[in-house]
Amino acid sequence: MTEKKEGSLSAPTRDIVDWMSPDYLNEDSLDAEMRRQFEVCHSCRRCFNLCESFPTLFDLIDESKDESLESVNSKDFPKVVDKCTLCDMCFMTKCPYVPPHEFNIDFPHLMLRYRTLQKKKGQLSKIPQELAKIDRNAKIAGAAPSIANWGSNKKNTLIRKPLEALTGIDKSAELPKFEKKTYIQQSKEISKVINKDAPAFGRKVAIYSTCYVNYNNTAVGIAAEKVLLHNGVEVMPVYPGCCGMPYLEQSQHEKVIKQSELVSNELCKLIDMGYDIVTLTASCGLMLKFEWPLLNPHNKQIKKLSNNTYDIDQYVSDISKKEGLTTGLSYIDGGITVHNACHARAQNMGNKALEMLKNLPDTKVDAVERCAGHGGTFGVMKETRNAAVKYGRTTARQIKNKKTKFVVSDCPLASKHLDGLLNEKDEEEIISMHPIEILSKSYNL
Repeated sequence: MTEKKEGSLSAPTRDIVDWMSPDYLNEDSLDAEMRRQFEVCHSCRRCFNLCESFPTLFDLIDESKDESLESVNSKDFPKVVDKCTLCDMCFMTKCPYVPPHEFNIDFPHLMLRYRTLQKKKGQLSKIPQELAKIDRNAKIAGAAPSIANWGSNKKNTLIRKPLEALTGIDKSAELPKFEKKTYIQQSKEISKVINKDAPAFGRKVAIYSTCYVNYNNTAVGIAAEKVLLHNGVEVMPVYPGCCGMPYLEQSQHEKVIKQSELVSNELCKLIDMGYDIVTLTASCGLMLKFEWPLLNPHNKQIKKLSNNTYDIDQYVSDISKKEGLTTGLSYIDGGITVHNACHARAQNMGNKALEMLKNLPDTKVDAVERCAGHGGTFGVMKETRNAAVKYGRTTARQIKNKKTKFVVSDCPLASKHLDGLLNEKDEEEIISMHPIEILSKSYNL
């Protein structure tokens, strides 16, 4: 007889996303599963302060006729679903009933399933689906980046007000800027001299730049290259295409699968040549390591890629532990606060940014482990912008209380979101960066 346990003390596991099954979008089956999991959430309420989804659910129950889930109309479920950013924090850090517990609660993937049904019924907004076409949009903006950046600037009320009315993109949201040259283009122009005296000499890394670094924040890619080269690592920058996280947020599973196969086929060629794969943003690392294998579990290339992919902070920390980092790191004046991004935490690898930056001599390094509230398009669409700001302000307040000069995050959108909240008043500026940029700065590269 199997012993039943209250709460899960084992490492969380996840079932595959069986999105091809006829049952996946069966409305009766889905409604029953929503009610089953919601009842467990209602009886526990441990996640009440994580995001807007849970207070919304609990209010629906408490304000219902019998103050029970049975009295809640299924037509109100979208109010809960629409507020989920798929940050995974309820699954990874709060819920005691995730698998292998017999209750088998996976709230984010339940929301994903419901959103897939909404998509099938044509109930999802078209604008976020268009915003998810990252490579297409970046190529259009990249043809004239100065014009694109001028038009998207939130100070440009001439454009942003009608843009809000037309698309629902909040006029107060800071949007990503586009670079004149992509990271892959800029990489070809920098020196590729490998430090042969470094302890880690002999390692080989293919940097999967990710769409954001490639198009919007090339400095992160350059910093990663310089740090790795300085530590004796041969570097090859690659960008076969977007990881598909924006498609996942819109429940466009077919497009996620297409991207997973396109990217994995290219990266696995490099794995066969002896390269480790390193990602530069948390969401992309999560996709390659975990979400792709759950969506496409029988693809051997995806499984191989999952087993050979590392977050950049994770990889540098591994060098630090096994061979040791090259000497020459210097003190960072003002101290650093690490925002442990949700999708970095969802990788279940520990706070690798904090671990990496602890190598800096005599430097104050603190951490804040709370969602920034951005969540992809959640932080820019007018309908959800206020909730993103509400939760982001709490995180920003925690960061300010650390009284450090720098804040770093592996999530570029969270970083941009927090940067706006940290510096919205005329106070001493808090500088937002990627953790690898701080390490590059400490090396004076």
